[in-house]
Amino acid sequence: MTAPDGQDELEAQFAQWRQHVRRRPELRQSDAEELEDHLRGSVDELIAVGLHADEAFLVAVKRMGALNDLSREFAREHSERLWKQLVLTGETDSPVADTRSRRDLFALAICAAGAAASIKVPALFGMRFEEDGAFYGPNISLFALPWLAAFLAWRRHASKALIGTLLALFALGAVAANAYPLADDSQSVVLTSIHLPIALWIVVGLAYVADDLRSSRRRMDFIRFTGEWFVYYVLIALGGGVLTAFMFGTFEAIGISPEGFVSEWLLPCGAAAAVVVAGWLVEAKQSVVENIAPVLTRLFTPLFTAVLLAFLVALGWTTTGINVEREALILFDLLLVVVLGLLLYSISARDPLAPPGLFDKLQLALVVSALVIDVLVLVEITGRITEYGTTPNKAAALGENVILLANLAWSAWLVLGFVRRRTPFAALERWQTAYLPVYAVWAWIVVLVFPPLFSYL
Repeated sequence: MTAPDGQDELEAQFAQWRQHVRRRPELRQSDAEELEDHLRGSVDELIAVGLHADEAFLVAVKRMGALNDLSREFAREHSERLWKQLVLTGETDSPVADTRSRRDLFALAICAAGAAASIKVPALFGMRFEEDGAFYGPNISLFALPWLAAFLAWRRHASKALIGTLLALFALGAVAANAYPLADDSQSVVLTSIHLPIALWIVVGLAYVADDLRSSRRRMDFIRFTGEWFVYYVLIALGGGVLTAFMFGTFEAIGISPEGFVSEWLLPCGAAAAVVVAGWLVEAKQSVVENIAPVLTRLFTPLFTAVLLAFLVALGWTTTGINVEREALILFDLLLVVVLGLLLYSISARDPLAPPGLFDKLQLALVVSALVIDVLVLVEITGRITEYGTTPNKAAALGENVILLANLAWSAWLVLGFVRRRTPFAALERWQTAYLPVYAVWAWIVVLVFPPLFSYL
């Protein structure tokens, strides 16, 4: 094990090295991880004989040699891999690559078809989206996310124990969504519809990090996967909207209305299958989205910072306070989630060894503004609960704001330390990845505990 002194700086150096290695198109993710394991082992050995962490890292990298030469060596040792042709001969049409690609497409087809078929199973029992919202709302994530988790677990060669854990957690989600006697207008129906997808998405994360469950690095990879998956899903949805518009126009031109097919088959089945397809696209086309992430982050961070600062100025000018009715609570919670998402996305796209700059100060302003708004909303919620009593919605909003408050407060402190050059950037990354289980625990509490706690209100 490496010594604790300089550990943050050492991890930042590993992160920069890892980012550089992953730009190599001939190296798969598993290969990059294998290289990093070799590098870490060499660093540990050098530290054990008395070298400082920085010196050990430089010596270990030097010993590994040039990346091109190392790629060739790995290609010779692992002749079955796709990139042997890329490194040694320059050829791209490998039979092994074709086999792997066909296997991925076959697994994708099965999982996407399974998701599309799952969402139509309730229709066999006479249920429809328009009439049975109290059923589809809590269960919507159970139709597609298990298939996405299955696809990722298959790609990661998950162990039988982990597969059993995944099945148990999805089964628990199904019980939570259907076992409680909730009325159609129950607040718990809405809360379950919101929080169960969050809880089950973390279960998908377990499948994603199946190859290294304890690794902070793999958790950050899952955060990247989440953002990239969202980008691809939106793109698929936009493409689906264009397809639907053309379908309506062309078929209606010959006197046929496709409305029933679109509403009952194309939209629900397509939306469910797209969950798996988007995950496959992220896995297969990572280098494309890596160029999108920094652009999105640098575009929206200044815009959201300006909006939050303007809101705080307007709030101080009007002195009217914040309306914490249900719609406003949802809006503020979404706002804080977006801020957190921008922070996470920017962390995943940043060079950890780059010095702090203007963009980091903008991020600090964004986090501090969100933190101030969170405190103000918490004060209002607490006052309302004290005056009028609590409800499931208010209790859930209070808990979520407390969780976000803790995250944003420590994040602001770490970003401030980084801007002042007193805290390494790697500390902020580790904090965010270590905090992920907190969201999962709270989501399961809302789904499993809140309905009976509030008498199924």
